[in-house]
Amino acid sequence: MRTPVPTRRLSFSRFIQRTAAVLSLLAFALACMAPLRLHAQASQHGSLRIYTIDVEGGQATLLVAPSGASLLVDTGWPDHQGRDAQRIQAAMRDAGITRIDHLLITHYHTDHVGGVPELVKRVSVGEFLDHGPNREDSAATRQGYAAYLQAIAGKPHRVVRPGDAIRIPGLSVVVLAADGQHIAAIPGIKPMPNPYCASERKWPEDPSENARSSGILVTYGKFRFLDLGDLTGAKEVALVCPNNPIPPIDLYLVDHHGMDLSNSRALVDAIHPLVAIMDNGAHKAGKPAAWQTVHQSPGLEALYMLHTAEDSDAAHNSPEAYIANPKGSATDGAYFKVVAQSSGSFSVTNTRTGVTRDYQRK
Repeated sequence: MRTPVPTRRLSFSRFIQRTAAVLSLLAFALACMAPLRLHAQASQHGSLRIYTIDVEGGQATLLVAPSGASLLVDTGWPDHQGRDAQRIQAAMRDAGITRIDHLLITHYHTDHVGGVPELVKRVSVGEFLDHGPNREDSAATRQGYAAYLQAIAGKPHRVVRPGDAIRIPGLSVVVLAADGQHIAAIPGIKPMPNPYCASERKWPEDPSENARSSGILVTYGKFRFLDLGDLTGAKEVALVCPNNPIPPIDLYLVDHHGMDLSNSRALVDAIHPLVAIMDNGAHKAGKPAAWQTVHQSPGLEALYMLHTAEDSDAAHNSPEAYIANPKGSATDGAYFKVVAQSSGSFSVTNTRTGVTRDYQRK
């Protein structure tokens, strides 16, 4: 027969003391965990995300600020069974957004504005921005402009001019060019004499909508992204010569999909891009002269391409690892996703391969 073990009874006051001690330790542990949760949230949302969407030689570039506010630049081609709208929506899902806060149309060529009617059937847009009336006397551009006006009728709309800001919490977005005009200076940045102007060739005047493109500089902390739409050579040179108002650029969306009507050395060399992305198609743009100018730009570390330029040669195409949709690829529609930090560092992910490369601001 076992001898009963005497039980120790806690006094009520002792019980209260021990309970208080346990609660204090629990509170301390939760306090230690809170910064970890906040850090995890910051690492996920404390960045600018830029998606260069494959619209087969047009433009559709989605920017999502750390705040979740969004800017879409252009919408790709008309309909095609909703192909381009679907690809924009895929990027939106990756970014975790369901609406577009601002939609900027750089100009009225169909590879930029044509996707608006289909997109607005699927996605809510807070504000439409453009350079004002169409300036090109061509049937296709008049038709595209008319379809755009019909699609945005009754919706918030604003005409932007050089120097205007597009207000996105957490970002600075300044309009550098619009409707054939350009900015002389960016607030807070001193224009610098451009040594590349003296050797720049004379570019022909361009009467098309390309020369009217709206172009923007996006700044997030120390990170800078430049998108000038399809701005052509004469307007590029006018923007940066004799004095260049644009600071060094971390990520450059190559003008005009890499057409040789654009990408003057006076512009490309003066902005010193660290990384460039060319939104060309398999059989559109990606011209050897433009590719070479960007490739040789001082300090450039990488030139990405949405497609292999199949009408060019191997010497004027980037390595396949830097191409989203190479020749012979089983599927189209792969895009580049850029994640930028306020420190200026950023990464580029090729969604075809899943490979991410990191870049540090110099």
